Amino acid sequence: MIDVVEEKPVPSPCVSVCALGDGDICIACHRSGKEISQWGRMNNEEKRAVWALIRRREQGEAV
Repeated sequence: MIDVVEEKPVPSPCVSVCALGDGDICIACHRSGKEISQWGRMNNEEKRAVWALIRRREQGEAV
């Protein structure tokens, strides 16, 4: 029998304050409108990539 380890879901960065600012980026969670709308359809790898972009945006990097 093969053991299958289920990967834990990547948590959403949503803080329930939805307000898109400059560049279509949410001022609360730092995701783009497109990232927000696609979050539920993303796999964990894609979500981790968005989290990396969020960290860069929080540091003031243009991405």
